[in-house]
Amino acid sequence: MATALVIENDPTDDLRRLGEWLAEAGLELWVVRPHAGDELPADLEGYAALVVLGGEQQAYPRADGSPDAPWFPAVEGLLRKAVRHRVPTLAVCLGAQLLATAHAGQVERSPSGPEVGPAVVGRRDAAETDPLFRYVPLIPDVLQWHSDEITELPHGATLLAASTRYPHQAFRLGDRAWGLQFHIECDTEMIADWATDSTLLAELGYDPEAVVAACAAVMVDVEEVWQPFAARFAALALGELDDGAARRSLPLLGH
Repeated sequence: MATALVIENDPTDDLRRLGEWLAEAGLELWVVRPHAGDELPADLEGYAALVVLGGEQQAYPRADGSPDAPWFPAVEGLLRKAVRHRVPTLAVCLGAQLLATAHAGQVERSPSGPEVGPAVVGRRDAAETDPLFRYVPLIPDVLQWHSDEITELPHGATLLAASTRYPHQAFRLGDRAWGLQFHIECDTEMIADWATDSTLLAELGYDPEAVVAACAAVMVDVEEVWQPFAARFAALALGELDDGAARRSLPLLGH
């Protein structure tokens, strides 16, 4: 069975529903938790895919120049190797931001303010030839929970989804690495945990119970879109997705 390396950056943001979808589609999942002391592998030898999850940390350096988590340089190194060697990669929220910074993109505290709760994003024209996004609806439901944003995509990245306040909602690097600013992995329990004593919600003046209820109301819609998306990603990692036509029309990073 093909194995995906999963990097969990924060114990509050695990694989949850995304893990179930990938496993159902036939991928074995090897979860590494550097926040708990797990050591990251030096390379992706033996792995069919890479998944990088979210977290409360920031993808950009602290004021003193140090990374916000000591393992982030190693994560960025693996993301660069994944793109270079065409290892199917899915990076979510903080993971997407690290995918961007690993390739000279820019991530900052968003001048538009935090984005929290259920939302929609708009699929861009480039998604028509994308192996995964070509089947995503024009305006899919997503879940948002972030204060930082990707303000500049890496050179050569393809924008796949956008929104009015946050233009870089989803992108692809090369032909097999995808970054999603939004969350697709959450279930209602995870959102409820995030909402409990949330300083972010307090700063925004949002009622935590109302946020949880609003997210719960779109969980079925999120699954309807992103479970098949996850299954297609797994099929690509397993070598079962016929993406030949799309690949021929997609420029590789740096070409």
